[in-house]
This record gives sequence, structure tokens and C-alpha cells, in this order.
Amino acid sequence: MAAVNVVKKACAVNPLKSSTPLGAALAFLGIEGAVPLFHGSQGCTSFAMVLAVRHFKEAIPLQTTAMDEAATVLGGADNLEQALINLQTRMKPRFIGVASTALVETRGEDFAGELKQILRKRTELTDTPVVFASTPDFEGALEDGWAKATVATIEALVELAPPHAANPASKRINVLLGVHQTPADIEELRAIIESFGLTPTFLPDISCSLDGHVPDSYVGTSLGGTALADIRAMGGAVHTIAVAEHMRVAAEALSQKTSVPHSVLANLTGLRESDELIRWLSAVSGQNASAQLRRQRSQLLDAMLDGHFHFSGKKVAIAADPDLLYALASVFHGLGAEIVCAVASTKNSPLLSQLPCEKVLVGDLTDLEEAAGAQGAELLVTHSHGRMGAERLGVPLFRVGFPIFDRLGVQHRCSTGYRGTLQLIYEIANLFMAQLRPHTPADFADVLPPEPVALEQHHGHA
Repeated sequence: MAAVNVVKKACAVNPLKSSTPLGAALAFLGIEGAVPLFHGSQGCTSFAMVLAVRHFKEAIPLQTTAMDEAATVLGGADNLEQALINLQTRMKPRFIGVASTALVETRGEDFAGELKQILRKRTELTDTPVVFASTPDFEGALEDGWAKATVATIEALVELAPPHAANPASKRINVLLGVHQTPADIEELRAIIESFGLTPTFLPDISCSLDGHVPDSYVGTSLGGTALADIRAMGGAVHTIAVAEHMRVAAEALSQKTSVPHSVLANLTGLRESDELIRWLSAVSGQNASAQLRRQRSQLLDAMLDGHFHFSGKKVAIAADPDLLYALASVFHGLGAEIVCAVASTKNSPLLSQLPCEKVLVGDLTDLEEAAGAQGAELLVTHSHGRMGAERLGVPLFRVGFPIFDRLGVQHRCSTGYRGTLQLIYEIANLFMAQLRPHTPADFADVLPPEPVALEQHHGHA
């Protein structure tokens, strides 16, 4: 059991967490034909867009209600209404997801009531679902906004009684994904689930919208994602699985609305965690794991045998959102590394106390750097903003989470299931191996015996 300590200081010099509304925007982008809309100032939106664009290297259709000083004082209902009409007129979205920011939340406006009045008054918005999520910047972090947007979508769009809801032979399952799952993770999970004869409905699904592909023509909305019809029919599934602890609230909301039973798997990275997923899918489908999955498990075992020589005894410092932090710490600890420092972006997770270390700091990257230096960490694990601290400490940085803007292909990195865990182990082990250098005789100067001293020859005179 780890002790969770919240760091108290005036400001975050090098922030770890990304904002709650940005997490909501990413979730809304996992819906087909969507446009996320920030209810706040242009500055709130621009910072979020910069991070998203730099991470995914894609155009992000993030819009704003552009509140100014007058709207902040008098209320932002008019700005919200005009923004919705402009989006519908110019971009023709199939779905609009509205996320609040600290600017309007601090003022304390009745967002839900204002949105209902707007939708009732403006008939041109009748055919476009508009979902609102309350996501102030000052509360929570990226995964909290992602979860709130998913809950709001479920409550607004999922139908109470789809026609096939009572069909026990249905092979459909709902999969509620966490914010740290990449498009590659989702594709791997889809392949695993479909190998059991099940048909998954992922929500949110960024495997098509943010996977990095070139469309045939310009599209102003998200390039893919969960279809609205599939969201409405989620009540007809036989089971719901949440694959992250922060999605438990979404699974409970869906279960409460549709009576579909749910399960929560906090982590899909690692041998034990992958085994748990396979056992769950086998129980739901009534089928055994395929020969391909069995071989992948065997390959992972071999990778663990090969990799533990490079993990064992290493001192590692990790900073991430709670679910990702838990997954990574479990992998490092399971292969023999020591977690000398763990920093979480928020305290809103019961997993923090289960981390395999003495204590967890809820703080920023400055806390990570200071603790890692004091404990002699040999590897830093966090997103790209940790690169300066790694340079100052003279240790390598393994980039994870959001944002990663100084590397390409992050959306295609997989750490889910047997194959994903194997790739993660090899990538980290290779990073450790790259720090090795060939030994020279100078390295053993203090343990080698001294070289024999040549005796001088003295020739006496007769």
C-alpha cells in the first residue's frame, strides 16, 4: 500500500496534468462526425488545440464560443447559441460536444437550462445531437474530463429499450475506453475481442478519427469514431466492460440506464492483466482462446525472460495520470525494477494507494525531477514536458501519455494485451541497453593487481 501525498505549493512550475476540458474534447472526437466546442474564451481553446495538434500531428476541429469581457460579466448564453448555429451552418456536424471551462464555471451559469432553451428555440439544431459536459479546468485532469464527456454522451444518447435489448443470444458488448488508450491499443483490443466471436461497440473510439490517415476529401469534423446509431443501441449489449478505473463511473451510468451488467478491468498491460481479459472474454462468449492468442502469450513470456535482465534493479521515476501510472508501475515492478518516485496528476483514483512503491506524490514534473534526483533514478517515464528534467539529471526519458510532441507515431504505439505488453517491454529494455557502454581496462583499475615493476640492472666494476 502506497501513501498518497498531495503536494501543496503556490504554483506548478512544470505542470504534469492536462486540462479537464481537453480530456472531454478528445472523448468527443471519438464520435463520428463530431465537433467539440469549448464554452469559454479563445485562449482556453487555443492552448488545448496546440497540445492536441502537436501530439496527433493532425487537424483538430476544436471550436470555441469566444467569450469576451462583456460576455463573462453578463453571461455566455448568447455566445453559446451563436456558436452552435455557426457550427451547424458551416461545418454540418452530426454531433456537437460542449465542454465548459473555468471561465464560465467560476461565474456559475445554468448551462443545462440555457442549452435546453437554445435547442427548443432554434429548430435548425433539431437533427444535431448536442451534449454538454461540465468540465472546469480547476477540477480534475485529462482522464476526468474524458470520463465526464463519456457519461454525458451515454445519458443523452443511449436509448432506454432498444428493440433487441432482451435478446440473450446477442454477441454485442460495450467497451468503454480510457483516455490513455491509443488508436493502436483500440485496434489490438478489437482484434482480441472479435477472435472470441463478439462484436464490440467502443466508446469513445479514436481508432479511426485520430489514427493519422489522409481522407479522400476535406472533412471539417472528426474523421471517424463511434456511430451515433451504435451509441443509441448500447442498451442491447450482453455486457459492458470498462478498461480503465476512471471509466467506472461511465460503466455504472450505462448500467443504471439500460440494466446491462458491467465489469471494470483497470489495466490491460501485463501478463496477469491480459490473462484476466482473456478469461473474461472466454466466460462471456463461451469460447476458448485461439491458438494465436496462446502463441502470443508464449511470446510474451519469452520477452519477459529476456527483458528482466535489463529491468532488474533499475531505479525508475514515473509521472502520469493515475490509470496510466498504475499500468506502467505494475510492468516495471513485475520485471524487477524499483519505483523510487511516482507522481500522479490528480488524486481522484483508488488505484494510487495500490501502486508498488512507498508513496505517491500528487504534483507536477518539478516534484518528479527533485525526487528522481534525490533517489538516484536511472530512468524518467512521463510525457514530452519531462525532457528538460531528464536532461538536467542526465538520465534517459521514456515518453508516455499526453502530450508527446517531439516523437512521431505515438498513436501507433500499442501496450494492450500480450502483443502490446511485449512491444512495451522490448522498447524499454532497448532504452536501457542503449545506455550501456563497452568496458575498458580503466574500469577495473581499482581491482586489478598492480603491474610488475621492472628491476634495473646494476653492473658493478671489477
